[in-house]
Amino acid sequence: MQVAVNTVVSMHYTLTSDEGQILDSSRERSPLEYLHGHGNLIPGLESRLLGATASENRKVRVPAVEAYGEREDAFMTEASIGQFPAEANVRPGMQFQADTPQGVRVFTVVQIDGEKVILDGNHPLAGMDLNFDVDILEVRAATEDEIEHGHVHAAGGCCGGHDHDDHDHDHDHGDGCCGGGSCKS
Repeated sequence: MQVAVNTVVSMHYTLTSDEGQILDSSRERSPLEYLHGHGNLIPGLESRLLGATASENRKVRVPAVEAYGEREDAFMTEASIGQFPAEANVRPGMQFQADTPQGVRVFTVVQIDGEKVILDGNHPLAGMDLNFDVDILEVRAATEDEIEHGHVHAAGGCCGGHDHDDHDHDHDHGDGCCGGGSCKS
């Protein structure tokens, strides 16, 4: 079976920068599973896996614009140290979530200058062309339930086997470099 819309793909990947630095890899973890055609991977990687088959290896380059976009100065902002919880012990490199008009965004502390905190709301991989080495392990047809919900379901059904009609919950599709993942309640 080939990778196509509404197929579930199991794969291992290694992501590297143009300089050859490994940025992420699934090879020491469980394989990544995702539902193809439902936006569970960055667009450039998803489009380049179309037509792949089990046991196939693909080396693909994804330009920044098809990954996490170009870096945008508009995502840089300032905050006052007093806007953070006192126990946070704010320092460069820390990340915080904030509600924005575009939804929840992760901000990284870039610099602290007295009471002023400089924050970067760009994705850490924004502006980077990405290089993937992908091993397709398995391709299968998605279930109707997976297609309806837009993501892969673990054995036992969505989110460990509970019924979606039982209660409201959000799904965490992860923020790994592939942008996918299994659901969690």
